[in-house]
Amino acid sequence: MSCTLITGASSGIGKEFAREFARRGSDLVLVARSAGALRELAVELGGGGREMHVCVADLCEPESPGRIYEFCRENGLRVDVLVNCAGFGFAGRYDAMPPGVLQEMVQVNAASLAMMTRLFLPGMISRNTGGVINVSSLSGFQGVALIGLYSATKSFIITLTESLREELAGTGVKATVVCPGYVRTAFHERAGQEPERTPLPLSDARTVVRSAIRGLQKNRLLVFPTALDALLVFFQRVLPRRIVLKTAALLAPLGDRKGVL
Repeated sequence: MSCTLITGASSGIGKEFAREFARRGSDLVLVARSAGALRELAVELGGGGREMHVCVADLCEPESPGRIYEFCRENGLRVDVLVNCAGFGFAGRYDAMPPGVLQEMVQVNAASLAMMTRLFLPGMISRNTGGVINVSSLSGFQGVALIGLYSATKSFIITLTESLREELAGTGVKATVVCPGYVRTAFHERAGQEPERTPLPLSDARTVVRSAIRGLQKNRLLVFPTALDALLVFFQRVLPRRIVLKTAALLAPLGDRKGVL
């Protein structure tokens, strides 16, 4: 059975990916660590001939990508589109970040994403069809003070997708990375940020998701959900680096909790 697999499906952009693919008639594998939220979503999206498969997994655990892969194999699920959306942030000084949070962020945002892609790509290549959507951020184009590790993991996602794009040429498999700015979700609150303090407008999750899916269909590498996102990256490339870094820090204001997750 052909499916779309979405990590981080229980909330935010991941949840909107699930809704949008369901609207398009896809069977889904919903992955997150919240069993209750996933089951509620499966009930919401089920029906109309679509099948929802709930896979509870915590991508903080290095073994989780393998368990997700085995879940799909044991249930006869062929993943033709993989959406790597799981991720989290921490706002605050790097020297104040709890070591456990540091390890978890690298695992979820980078290592688990890389392993998920490694596990599911061979099947797509063997069938000469498929696609991977990786969710990055505008923060991946430069270091951002006070969310330094988060921006580094998002940079990892961009460069990995760029490399995959070249490797997958001629295989029938596509790789796209979507790079939104601030998005109206609960993500920033959990990370300790208050994006309403920034002069930048907030995008909505549906805009991000539809742009990403359209980008995959058109075989685009980099997807910017809004014209402003694309413009900011353009200026990032032409302005002196010191100005870019100072501006990025000003546009990423901290909330009162200063990084408490």
